[in-house]
Amino acid sequence: MDTDKTTKSRVEAGMHIDLAGRRTYGDYLKLDLLLAAQQPVSQQHDEVAFIIIHHVQELWLKLVAHEIEAAMASIRVDHLPPAFKSLARVTRIQEQLIAAWDVMSTMTPADYLAFRSALGPASGFQSFQYRMVEFRLGAKDPEMLLPHRHDPIVHAKLTAALSEPSLYDEALRLLARRGHPLPKEVLDRDFSQPYHSNPRVRDIWLSIYRKAQEHFELYELAEELVDVEDWFQQWRFRHMKTVERIIGSKPGTGGSSGVGYLKTALDRSFFPELWEVRTHL
Repeated sequence: MDTDKTTKSRVEAGMHIDLAGRRTYGDYLKLDLLLAAQQPVSQQHDEVAFIIIHHVQELWLKLVAHEIEAAMASIRVDHLPPAFKSLARVTRIQEQLIAAWDVMSTMTPADYLAFRSALGPASGFQSFQYRMVEFRLGAKDPEMLLPHRHDPIVHAKLTAALSEPSLYDEALRLLARRGHPLPKEVLDRDFSQPYHSNPRVRDIWLSIYRKAQEHFELYELAEELVDVEDWFQQWRFRHMKTVERIIGSKPGTGGSSGVGYLKTALDRSFFPELWEVRTHL
C-alpha cells in the first residue's frame, strides 16, 4: 500500500509541473499540425474516418520506406544484423497496415458514395510514399512516375529510386561479394526495369538453403525478405477485397481500373527466386 501511495504522489506531482516554455507532448509530436490535417470536403460523417485511415497509412508507409532504406544501407556495407532488425520492423508495420483495412471495411458502399464525388481525381494510386516503397522493393515501372509530374520534388525522388538498385538488387550484390557466381546480366542490369527470375540466381539461393548453417546470414536475409513480401501481398489482398466490398468493379477515382488493377498486382513478385526455391528443395 505504501508503494502505491508513493507512485500516486509522484504521478500527481508530475501532473502539476508548470510546462510553460518547456517542450510538451503536443509540441514534440506537432499535434496541432497533425490533428488539423483532417479537413473533410463534404458534410458526410464517414469522410472523417476515410481521411484518418489514409493519414495513418501514409505515416506507416513513411516508416516502412525509412526502414527499408536503412536495411539497404546495412546490406551495402555487409553488416546484416541492423538490416534484420529493420526488416523485422517492416513486417510489424505491415500488420498495422493490414489492420487499417479492417477499419475501412466498416464503411458501406452507401457511406462512401455519399462523399466519393467530392474527391475528384484524388486517389491512393497517387500516393508517392506507396510508390517509393514499391520501387525500393523492386516493383519498377517508369509509367508510375506519370501521376507525379506536377510535383518536381516528388518526381525527382521517385525518379532516383526508380533508377537505383532495389532492396533485392542489394541482396544479390551481397551474394556476389560473398563469392557466389551471380550472372553479369543480373548485376549490371538497368535498375529502372522490373527484375525477372533467373534460374542461375535460383540455384544460388537453393545452395544457400541446402547449406543453411554454413550460410546462415544469407539464409536469414532470404527469410526476412520472404516475410516482407508475404505481408505485403496480404496487404495488397486486403486492399483489393476492401475496395471490392465498397465499390465493386467501378473504376478508381484516379482513373485506374480499381479492383482489376489491384488483382493483377497480386501476381507480381518482388523476390521471385526466393519463392521458386521452395519447390526445388
